[in-house]
Amino acid sequence: MPPVNFETHPGRYRHLRLEAESDRARLILKVEEGGGLRPDYQLKLNSYDLGVDIEIADAVNRLRFEHPGVSVVTLTSALDDVFCAGANIFMLAGSDHAFKVNFCKYTNETRLAMEEASALSGQRYLAALNGICSGGGYELALACDEIVLVDDRRSAVSLPEIPFLGVLPGTGGLTRLVDKRKVRRDLADIFVTLAEGVRGEKAVSWGLVDALIARSRFRETIEQRASAMVSPDRERVARRGVILDALSPTISDDQIRYRHLRLGLDHKRRLAELHVAGPQAVEPIRDSAVALGADWYPLRLFREIDDALLRLRFNYPEIGLVTVYSEGDLERVCEIDRQLHAHGEDYFVNEVNLLIRRVLKRMDLTAKSFFAVIDESSCFGGFLAELVLAADRSYMKSAAGAAIAFGPNNGGRFPMSNGLSRLATRFLAQPDHAAKVVAQAGRYSTDEALAAGLVTVTPDELDWDDEIRLAIDERLSLSPDALTGMEASLRFAGPETMETKIFGRLSCWQNWIFQRPNAIGPRGALKLYGRPESPQFDWHRT
Repeated sequence: MPPVNFETHPGRYRHLRLEAESDRARLILKVEEGGGLRPDYQLKLNSYDLGVDIEIADAVNRLRFEHPGVSVVTLTSALDDVFCAGANIFMLAGSDHAFKVNFCKYTNETRLAMEEASALSGQRYLAALNGICSGGGYELALACDEIVLVDDRRSAVSLPEIPFLGVLPGTGGLTRLVDKRKVRRDLADIFVTLAEGVRGEKAVSWGLVDALIARSRFRETIEQRASAMVSPDRERVARRGVILDALSPTISDDQIRYRHLRLGLDHKRRLAELHVAGPQAVEPIRDSAVALGADWYPLRLFREIDDALLRLRFNYPEIGLVTVYSEGDLERVCEIDRQLHAHGEDYFVNEVNLLIRRVLKRMDLTAKSFFAVIDESSCFGGFLAELVLAADRSYMKSAAGAAIAFGPNNGGRFPMSNGLSRLATRFLAQPDHAAKVVAQAGRYSTDEALAAGLVTVTPDELDWDDEIRLAIDERLSLSPDALTGMEASLRFAGPETMETKIFGRLSCWQNWIFQRPNAIGPRGALKLYGRPESPQFDWHRT
């Protein structure tokens, strides 16, 4: 498969229509059957692949930045009697293991972005299920605030992965059933092992959907429910949005270059270098922050980091380690960090902060090792210091001029999936120390950063190059499977949340089940899907 491009635009959508007007919007699925990323499958019945989900993710993001006045988004289908048949089975069956897991991870991140939009941006989602809703289609609906099902005696909701494919719902369906919708465990047990799913009043009484609507009144009632969900804040409708222009990176064999970011690629060593360029200037926020536009440094930079992380996941699976560098004026970065904090209640600044939060979570969840490298030219301050805290290790040069800075944003503006700040997660045994670092809000020299536990290793100038080289070589010599499991275990210390449950189960159980012969063996359920043969299982349970 050719490299995946994660940039798109509503004018280029092949599978989705975005309609936005005043305080409401509609996302309408009409998946092009022959529009898959590969030619070996057809996207029938609104089934989706990564290309479809890239469009959904783009639409969710654009609604927040380009249409901030919208407070209700109705998600529905343009096909008669079909909402969505879920992730395309033949796409999954023909994909290698790494793609399957990254695909599930990406779709999960998109669903979480929808839930975040509802909770923190005031854009609530209504799933209008006008027909069958199966597998990943129902998982998409589960990410919405309300789910309404057409009452036509045929349409049902289902999660048939276990009986049909011998795998688990890959987008958090099991967790959202019991944690989010609080469906009873015994009823959920029946539901997810029932291939045909549940329809009608039983779907309502079990808590699988919120309402049942006759087909003759479906469109009218959906409009009424959407109207009831609209925010009463009339000032919201007057908000101005910003158009998210294309990033259009320059791509060659050994690097991807953006405006503020360069991703160097050493394929032979399986090493990538992420170089962040600091801001050239700091624009003041006067009457309206939205006037800063899509070129505002933190917005543009973190869109670039997001794109680079996704390309690393899907297009460069052999890359095992990413070293993270920055270069620029630390004080300028800190000034922007103060803007992000002081104007955090502004709707535009809030969206930028939430984007930074999502991208940092994407970094946390990326199956690559990350080493942050800090020297005299670095500008890791405030929101950029989160890149250091997100890294598995940090190396800070013991040299005059090397510094790192923290501020109030590091105290919880950008929480991890566990709900804690990266500082709080780092200092679980010393919560008062994490709070002290935030309260002091200042620069740390190398010696001060080491003493405060903010960096890992501080080589002197004489040993600097050798220390970095040896650390890189050692990391790249270790088993990538063991490292993935190790990092996923170590990065999320502290409390469990619905989000950590979803990704923990995806990384461990789904990762394991997707490779078992019962799913992908010659007579496994996933391999035989669509054929007249029955799967043959190894009945031993472990």
